[in-house]
Amino acid sequence: MRVTIAEVAQRAQVSKATVSRVLNGKPDVDAATAARVRQVIADVGYVPSARAVGLARGRARTVGMLVPSLTWPWTGEVVQGAVDELESDGYGLLLYTVNRGSESLAQFASHVSAKAFDGLLVIEPPDTLSYIETLHDQGLPVVMIDDRGSRPGFPSVGTTNREGAWAAARHLVSAGRRHFAVVTGPADFGCVRERLDGFLDALGGQGVHVDPRLVVEGDFTTERGAVATEKLMATGLPFDAVFAHNDLSALGVVKALSAAGRRVPDDVAVVGFDDIPIAGHAELTTVRQPMRRMGEAAARLLLSRLEGATPPAEPVVLPTEFVVRRSG
Repeated sequence: MRVTIAEVAQRAQVSKATVSRVLNGKPDVDAATAARVRQVIADVGYVPSARAVGLARGRARTVGMLVPSLTWPWTGEVVQGAVDELESDGYGLLLYTVNRGSESLAQFASHVSAKAFDGLLVIEPPDTLSYIETLHDQGLPVVMIDDRGSRPGFPSVGTTNREGAWAAARHLVSAGRRHFAVVTGPADFGCVRERLDGFLDALGGQGVHVDPRLVVEGDFTTERGAVATEKLMATGLPFDAVFAHNDLSALGVVKALSAAGRRVPDDVAVVGFDDIPIAGHAELTTVRQPMRRMGEAAARLLLSRLEGATPPAEPVVLPTEFVVRRSG
């Protein structure tokens, strides 16, 4: 049977409030009483719950995490990294999605009002940045993961999008490719602009120009990756390499090329971005984002904020890694 604080108080002949003050190091308990309480705690093996101690100190010892959806292929890795770091420091995690739109956000807001968590990790759901900034301005510690170039007024963790795309371009040129196409993500994402700029700048440095008609916007899904590739082929312009801004889009590119009788990589090389688990199974050449490490870094950053540390002035940026497989 778990020993309770009431039993400790009874054995030490003090109130539960006095036991709580001793546990939390309050100075208003005389030395003899505090020593007696500590001796009883040691004798009976009492272990206070982390949540009870946290609440006594004005904390829930819990962190909230707001994500668009658990169906995003790299969300699980980021969440796992955050959980590993938080649990090692005695914190729990409350996970929120916006699968039900405004209803989900209303439920999340009620938990914010109830102070259910001490700080917030965010993978930004669509159209929520201003709300998250308001929460931060009202005093809630917030750390964003993959800020997509929005540069919010609070700490964030990202990766080297531009450098990753630059590595993809240099690899394709060194492999002998000369005619390039790009399937981007949504144009309003900062990471998309960084990946496109890095890719085009690297090619420009090699004296290679990309026809604007061979840059087609997608939405990070396999379906739109395939549709974008059909648009590329419909231009009639030659291309022997496609850089897709994420792995799901790249898989759509491969699907559409195969349906049109174009072999990958013999006729067209395909490179993605992320290195989600399915990329390895599909032998997709890609740019690896350190997704678990992003979650870990964000959690460490938030925990340091909860301890009163000054947040860094710039985003924490982790390096990408280029991974060569069969497709490119």
